[in-house]
Amino acid sequence: MMDAAEAQWNLKVLSRTPPSEKFVGATNSDLAFTGNYAIQGSYNGFQVWDITNPSKPTLKTAYFCPASQSDVSVYKNLLFVSGEGMGGRLDCGDGGVKEAVSKERLRGVRIFDITDIVNPKYIANVQTCRGSHTHTVLEDPRDQQNVYIYVSGSAGVRSPDELPGCVSASPDKDANSALFRIEVIKVPLANPTAAAIVNSPRIFTDLTAPARHGEAPEDVAAAAKDAAEARAKGMFTALVMGAEMVIPPQFTKPMLDSIVAARQGTGAPTAADSATLRAALPGMIAKMIGEEPATGSGPRPGPTQCHDITVYPALGLAGGACEGYGLLLDIRDPANPVRIAAVADSNFSYWHSATFNNDGTKVLFSDEWGGGGAPKCRATDRKEWGANAIFAIENGKMNFKSYYKLPAAQTANENCVAHNGSLIPIPGRDVMVQAWYQGGISVFDWTDASNPHEIAFFDRGPVDSTQMGNGGSWSVYWYNGAIVSSEIGRGLDVAELTPSTFISQNEIDAAKTVHLDYLNAQGQPKLVWPPSFALARAYVDQLERNKCLSAARIGTVRQALTGAERASGLQRREALTALATVLDGDARGSCDAPKVQKLAGSVRDLAVSVVP
Repeated sequence: MMDAAEAQWNLKVLSRTPPSEKFVGATNSDLAFTGNYAIQGSYNGFQVWDITNPSKPTLKTAYFCPASQSDVSVYKNLLFVSGEGMGGRLDCGDGGVKEAVSKERLRGVRIFDITDIVNPKYIANVQTCRGSHTHTVLEDPRDQQNVYIYVSGSAGVRSPDELPGCVSASPDKDANSALFRIEVIKVPLANPTAAAIVNSPRIFTDLTAPARHGEAPEDVAAAAKDAAEARAKGMFTALVMGAEMVIPPQFTKPMLDSIVAARQGTGAPTAADSATLRAALPGMIAKMIGEEPATGSGPRPGPTQCHDITVYPALGLAGGACEGYGLLLDIRDPANPVRIAAVADSNFSYWHSATFNNDGTKVLFSDEWGGGGAPKCRATDRKEWGANAIFAIENGKMNFKSYYKLPAAQTANENCVAHNGSLIPIPGRDVMVQAWYQGGISVFDWTDASNPHEIAFFDRGPVDSTQMGNGGSWSVYWYNGAIVSSEIGRGLDVAELTPSTFISQNEIDAAKTVHLDYLNAQGQPKLVWPPSFALARAYVDQLERNKCLSAARIGTVRQALTGAERASGLQRREALTALATVLDGDARGSCDAPKVQKLAGSVRDLAVSVVP
């Protein structure tokens, strides 16, 4: 696994760091960043890496606290960690929770004080009815006393005997239903131990189940064969997205135990208990994937939960990737998000995550077709399935523009589908790096929303070339010049872009001038470039690339920038001011006037920043 062949194009891998001892063999999940640290979630807890030297990350701490899937976020001295599975314990123990109903179980959000990041302190947790598959930290620009957390939980509803107030009935039968809602947690920064749920917004009202494409024909046939063999052994199966799937024992055993407990029985489940579970499984699976049964003669209702929500506080918007829909939310009142728009697409199987471009005029949604554990990037798989969908945001509506899918076909033994990523702050362009599990990481340009294209990648060979294995990049994000990837089995990868015909060195240098104190990719920051010669030269390179300034003018502008950089004080300011004035005139005759105006603005800002 650790010595698989590699392919790199237009980026360079700086380091490959294996997980620490207690985390070997556990699934590495999402990433958050603070200062010089990358915090890597894992089904065994979280690890903190010092990435000051991206070529040699060092482990600062490995906090053992098993739970799935340990989605992580930071805010100042606080770390938030998701827990959703049945085995997560309040005491972070490794024994799991055997009882179907237990007061020892953690399903919600843990809160840590990381003032001393080497010695995190577990200070609080907020339990939720459906656990926390993912969560999103939201800062309100108008509220400096609190942060908010949007919780997306995709598990079944807990027993009220385990967590009082949890109701599994649908909202039409009980207004307190834990279905068809998200949770909003308010965290007082002065007293984070007082964090609590303050609202459960029903952002899915009136949505109906969308059309979906189901599985590829070869997968349906293979699943039917596996299911027949499993049934012959007495195992459980269920119809999922048009294919009969084998339900693993780790899922069915707790369900059988709860059926036994419900009839106040003891010992092993009986044949009648198994029959009860078989009858209930279709409805349970439907709820888990957001397919509630129809009520009466009307259409089946839409999603009951989001998988992930990306907030963009500077614009007051959020993108909700909500199982069967992509949502646009107004979050100006953080505790009361309001749905503005919703889109569905029959080419999408499971709306998984969202990313805005920097000016908020576009949003990209990813489709985790197959749930992340299946090979969905084979040569036979359609390019519209398991891909990204790009939408323009126009007058509060989302208008579809195109799909983007990893262009390199992967083998049938590699789990591969669109997953987590972030923007790379190349000025004047929309460029994103994204994880594709064993498909590796892909850097692509979606400035032209109708024509996205790949400009760099890193890919390893399969975890096991002889059989289906699970691995690859869970998430990859740009952070202060580095591209950091959480590899499911292999640990932490750090890379950097290299100049190419698609990205110039000036563009890379300009991106590196953007500094973040911390980053939660699902709490999307507004990227701002400080004045620099690299920024101005990046715009010049882009105008040369799109041929919207003549070669002669490109050469003259570059000479003027070089001359100004060599000067100092008042002489530099005057040279830059003069150049900006000339560029104002160039904009009028250019095929890309907005880009020339950005160049002129960057030169003018540079002039203003000069100390005489």
